[in-house]
Amino acid sequence: MAKAVHITTARKMIDSGDPVDLKVWAKDGRVLHLQNCIGLRYNFRSGTRQVKLLTSRQIRTIRDVLMFEINGLTIYL
Repeated sequence: MAKAVHITTARKMIDSGDPVDLKVWAKDGRVLHLQNCIGLRYNFRSGTRQVKLLTSRQIRTIRDVLMFEINGLTIYL
């Protein structure tokens, strides 16, 4: 059986400052593999967060509800 974590646990993992690997659905349905990223800031009103990819230094904005995997663990709501 696959391991899973609640979304609140996933949020804490991202906010901890340690690099994580994420899988996120994009607007057009693609799956984005964000490897080695850290959380920068979270917007409670819009439910979005900014993450920084450490390898490319790119900053991405993602929605929390569109995350479905963190460090190989399935995220459930």
